[in-house]
Amino acid sequence: MKVRKWRKLISYYKPYKGLFFLDLFSAMAIAIIAVIIPLIIRFLINEVMSWDKAEALRMSAFCLIVILFLAFLLYLFNFITVYYGHLLGTKIEKDVRNELFEHYQKLSLCFYENRKVGELMSRVVVDLENLSEFLHHFPEDMIIITVRFVLVFIIFFLINPILAALAVGIISFCIFYIVVLTPKINKLAGENKEKISEINVQLEDSLAGIKVVKSFTNEEIERQKFKRSNLAFVESRRKYLKQIGVLFAGVNFFVLSLLPIIATMGVNLVIHNLMSISDVITFILYADILIGPVLSILGVYEIMTNAIGGYNRYIEILEVEPDIFDKSNAKVLDSVNGNIVFRNVTFKYEQGHENVFKNLNIEIKPKEYVALVGSSGVGKSTLCNLIPRFYDVNDGEVLIDGTNVKDLVLKSLRKNIGFVLQDAYLFASTIKENIAYGKPEATDEEIIAAAKKAYAHQFIMKFPKGYDTDIGQRGLKLSGGQKQRLSIARVFLKDPKILILDEATSALDNESERFIQDSLEILSQERTTLVIAHRLSTIKKAHRIVVLTDQGIAEEGTHAELLEKNGVYAEIYRMQF
Repeated sequence: MKVRKWRKLISYYKPYKGLFFLDLFSAMAIAIIAVIIPLIIRFLINEVMSWDKAEALRMSAFCLIVILFLAFLLYLFNFITVYYGHLLGTKIEKDVRNELFEHYQKLSLCFYENRKVGELMSRVVVDLENLSEFLHHFPEDMIIITVRFVLVFIIFFLINPILAALAVGIISFCIFYIVVLTPKINKLAGENKEKISEINVQLEDSLAGIKVVKSFTNEEIERQKFKRSNLAFVESRRKYLKQIGVLFAGVNFFVLSLLPIIATMGVNLVIHNLMSISDVITFILYADILIGPVLSILGVYEIMTNAIGGYNRYIEILEVEPDIFDKSNAKVLDSVNGNIVFRNVTFKYEQGHENVFKNLNIEIKPKEYVALVGSSGVGKSTLCNLIPRFYDVNDGEVLIDGTNVKDLVLKSLRKNIGFVLQDAYLFASTIKENIAYGKPEATDEEIIAAAKKAYAHQFIMKFPKGYDTDIGQRGLKLSGGQKQRLSIARVFLKDPKILILDEATSALDNESERFIQDSLEILSQERTTLVIAHRLSTIKKAHRIVVLTDQGIAEEGTHAELLEKNGVYAEIYRMQF
């Protein structure tokens, strides 16, 4: 990773310095205590056994007490590293997850149009969980490994340089073996991450569209798609585990060979009076202590490969700069009259695409009810999306009450605009919480009043729990008309000065449409209203109808005026009636 990425990673420890240093201190204590205990045993064997019996017993008892005390300290410090270390990782994971989610909220619709929800979810959940494990385990494990290696090798060379050189050689070869296998395992770990992300995408896609799946009886197709994703993951995981198996088996071979080799060599040195039996036993005890850190290297390595891949994907998202943001001198939009002007507007979605509009000019007066009509794809929804800056124009300007929307604080701009869409999105919570989304601080009385205006109160009260009814994922327990009425109630509660109705009744039955059309008429009173119309019967009362084609504005006027012109609008009208 680049230095900048490492610096950012280290910065996550800053709010929790106390926990971090407590964890590191405990890890260092664990490493030192583990090294001290064999020295006490060596002292007992080398010195105490040659003492007077009574003194030897007293010293043995004292050493036992010291060892038991050290064992208690090990218990205490192990508890600290497990509990407080994981707590540290969890707190950092929380911060990082919040940072990523907040960044998601800043990104424009263009970003989400090119990303899959399951992939974005995987980065928030799976990748950051791996990162949490790495941030907790890596520092403490590296402290334990480093301290143990340094102290043990010092003691090795003090006891017997020949045997120490042999041990260093075996362990060095083992570490070299790990380094050689590292690149391939890193690559396979990254592929694993991509495959699990694809599973998330498939799962989210299938579950979000469960009603469509069932309506077409395509459960088997979804099962097969999921199985293919799952099998691709298994195959990727198999290759990864094979390399991990080679790595672990090889390291275990070197590590487990260490003890018998040292024991055999030590016996030969004892035979040649180059070493005492107590030193051989001590050497074996320390070699055994080294096995833990060597095996820990494998654990740390596996956590690190998973975490670094996830962290890189996390940084990749953070490095996506929001393309729609507040200027430093942006103004707050208040006291809105609702005058909207599109002046010489040119817009296309991406570089290389054709223009949706070129030099488009429209003025919508305060409290005017304007309908947008045209064939699919001419840019009716796009035009409306430019007002709250879901997208920014490529050229020209969109003005509200004479101010360019780019010069306004985004939050204040969007606070004054209400949307009722064809696909009414509801959250997996209660009816009351969904309506209150339009005004989170609203009282129960205000929520009920909004529901009544949207003709929703009557059907809400038929539920056993009324406004506290849980409506399921995306309002699965409600009909299309009921969902739409709740979305309208939400806008009533928001009480915006500008209202945009994007084919709000096109997917409803006649009875639901009648209810909703009545509520929309009430909602649009005393507001600047733009209506994207599919059914022309719903816009006969519009103050003005603007007909859009691929060439821009073809004609505009009232319903009667446009029929009299016998142009594009009249042709569309005749096709419907």
